[in-house]
Amino acid sequence: MQIVTKSLFKLHLVVFIYGFTAILGKLITLDAIQLVWYRMLIAFLALGVLLQMRGRKLSVDRKTVVQLIGIGFVVAFHWITFFHAIKISTISVALGCLASTTLFTSLLEPALVRRPLVWIEVVTGVLIIAGLYMIFQFEPDYITGIITALISAFLAGLFTVLNKVMIARHRPLVISFYEMGGGFAGITLYMLFSGTFEAGLQLPVWSDWLFLLLLGVVCTAYAFAESVKVMDVLSAYTVVLTINLEPIYGILLAFVFFGESELMSGGFYLGTLTILAAVFLFPVLNRKFIKKRKAPKMPRD
Repeated sequence: MQIVTKSLFKLHLVVFIYGFTAILGKLITLDAIQLVWYRMLIAFLALGVLLQMRGRKLSVDRKTVVQLIGIGFVVAFHWITFFHAIKISTISVALGCLASTTLFTSLLEPALVRRPLVWIEVVTGVLIIAGLYMIFQFEPDYITGIITALISAFLAGLFTVLNKVMIARHRPLVISFYEMGGGFAGITLYMLFSGTFEAGLQLPVWSDWLFLLLLGVVCTAYAFAESVKVMDVLSAYTVVLTINLEPIYGILLAFVFFGESELMSGGFYLGTLTILAAVFLFPVLNRKFIKKRKAPKMPRD
């Protein structure tokens, strides 16, 4: 029981850290592309050190490396759109819309993994769409930020489905190592061809370096490694329900750090609560009414 309680505490700490990611994104003065470029580089190096400390081998076949690099591009674009949404709107808007990742995952998984769509996904999908409609209606000033955050949510759903296939065959930390490297390489190529380096790379100020290290090491490498570790003790159901608290932690933290600038209309919060209710309802209904599908055996780190 003590081990379970300790693991639950660690999981909530990880979710709190994930929620703090949005705060760091707003505090860092770099634009979204360069912010993610530094984040992926730092996370790539931190994961490399962690894998070496654990004595893990990085050897995977060439086809898998190419696939992981491709998924890394998707992760990079997801983070870029997420942080850009924060910078052009608010943290609350970005996190509220990002909660719709469940909707996109439920639509993409049947198409990519070729499994049937179940009625629970349709019900929760309708609720999420209703919540998004409320956000659109009550926050017209942030329409660009809302659309950008929804693109980010779609990309999060996409790489979640793709990673579900990869994680059945390879260790999670190894997957993340190659994805961080692939995403960093992809952004580097973009900046080369777009003339970013020629125009002059924006150098982080001293506070940016501190926030970037927190973002890359604590919020990415450590948080991911810890989230994988607690899955040895806690059920997938508990993990999924707890991770759904991320937008709540993030929105509360945003209000603590940035005060009234993060206050939104009542309609926004109603829409966000509708989305979160659907997100929490999904695993509950899925567990109660749908037969358990055999989960892929996941290698542990």
